[in-house]
Amino acid sequence: MAERAARRLKSDDLLAASFAGTRLRMELDRVPLWDRDHDHVAVRQVVEYFASHLYLPRLQDPSVLLRAVADGVGLLTWEAESFGYADDFDAEAGRYRGLRGGRTMVLADAEAAGVLVKPAAARRQMDAEKPAAPSGPGGDPAGGSATPPPEPCGGSGDGSETDPPPDPRPTRFHGCVTLDATRAGRDASQVADEVISHLAGLVGTNVRVTLEIEAEIPDGAPDHVVRTVTENSRTLKFDSHGFERE
Repeated sequence: MAERAARRLKSDDLLAASFAGTRLRMELDRVPLWDRDHDHVAVRQVVEYFASHLYLPRLQDPSVLLRAVADGVGLLTWEAESFGYADDFDAEAGRYRGLRGGRTMVLADAEAAGVLVKPAAARRQMDAEKPAAPSGPGGDPAGGSATPPPEPCGGSGDGSETDPPPDPRPTRFHGCVTLDATRAGRDASQVADEVISHLAGLVGTNVRVTLEIEAEIPDGAPDHVVRTVTENSRTLKFDSHGFERE
């Protein structure tokens, strides 16, 4: 019975056996779950939140969350879409020990002292602690004299040749997908995790998501269904809705 119940919960998108790092970042910001006085939150605290708060997604077990943490820290786009990770926070020095982001890692212990760090705070520390390049005579970081770079092969020698400008980045995306009406929640969640979250994580991006519903009812909709759907559509502030007759 427990196995059947678990399968039903997964099919109805009420129990997650996998969780993306970008989705975890969205939950951290939405509630929010970050420490009120700092730019981080302990991993074991996040595990406790997900195990006790009903308004958070239901996860199969703590390992699902740990994999989401590792996934988020390993993203090359962690500064826009997820978070940094540190072994712990040194309150006296005001810095994170073992801080990293954009690196593959494995987190096996939910009781460890590790913390998730807001990307802006992680970047400030990384930039502040970046070692300065050694400077030699003439201002050359390598220690040599400052000399102009050699001209490219085949150049005219007058410096007029330049590299062609790179192709402009795409500035717009659109997509349309048909969802299974019996599992719309699950399919919509996958679209949110695997497409929308990546777009919404880009700074300054305006993402607009529209859900369109079209139902053909050969035998006609009963009056109670018409009333229920109409009232719910009005409550949910649909831009437009209504039933039609032939």
